[in-house]
Amino acid sequence: MRAIVVTDQAAGTAGMTLVERPEPPAAVNDVVVEVHASGFVPTEMAWPSTWTDRVDRDRTPSIPGHELAGVVTALGYGTTGLSVGQRVFGLTDWHRDGTLAEYVAVEARNLAPLPGDVDFTVGASLPISGLTAWQGLFEHGRLQAGQSVLAHGAAGAVGTMVTQLAREAGAYVIGTGRAADHQKVLDFGAQEFVDLDNDVLEDVGRVDLVFDVIGGDIQNRSAGLVRAGGTLVTVVGPPEARPADGLAIDFVVESDRTQLCEIVQRVRDRRLRTNIGNVATLDDAVAALNPTERRRGKTIISVRP
Repeated sequence: MRAIVVTDQAAGTAGMTLVERPEPPAAVNDVVVEVHASGFVPTEMAWPSTWTDRVDRDRTPSIPGHELAGVVTALGYGTTGLSVGQRVFGLTDWHRDGTLAEYVAVEARNLAPLPGDVDFTVGASLPISGLTAWQGLFEHGRLQAGQSVLAHGAAGAVGTMVTQLAREAGAYVIGTGRAADHQKVLDFGAQEFVDLDNDVLEDVGRVDLVFDVIGGDIQNRSAGLVRAGGTLVTVVGPPEARPADGLAIDFVVESDRTQLCEIVQRVRDRRLRTNIGNVATLDDAVAALNPTERRRGKTIISVRP
């Protein structure tokens, strides 16, 4: 099969190459999926799991990408809940070869059925962005109707999901970004926009939940905006600053079949829109994943156009 591999951590995405690799076998509780579309997160190149296995052994050349939509082609021993020929989507294990390939072996529990009326490209755009937003808002942030959310990076793949899910839950959403993001953030449902380059962040006042995807100074300043009993949720590492009378939670997204089903149902009902930017073929994937301009939405690799 054809696959994108990385071998040099220092080179990052610039070190990606398209090669021939053996098709993966289906281990116990695995399925093999014929990948139709794959998602990729640029920060993967900084994740230890891209380069080593769980006991810190080098596993290069490794195949990056952890989001997929495709069709099950084989079942491993003991695999239940899925069948050959079934359309699926989901989030693969961090420490195993990923989805920028024509086939991938995945634990069955990491996949959910992909309804026939949802395009593979859309399906591949949902797992990390959708699950990150869902888990940050509802599991870790315990968001309730009537609360306020400060969503950083609200024009991004995660931020647009955060905004939509929070609005649906009855929250008041303030989105942040650059000046050029203003209209997009409002179009995805934010009630207010803060230009982080030109506006004063502190002018938003107190909020119940900060959803941070930026870190650094913005994260530190945001901690002071969390009202008593509120929460700062982040996905970029342990917070340096914490709310004076609230929680600070750093988390890593996990696959969850039930949540994936909730998310894709909202897409079918048109309650949730994806934020897809560039769609490229596997032949063009290396260039697409090394853009010369700022990304506007999530890059999806269409493995089988």
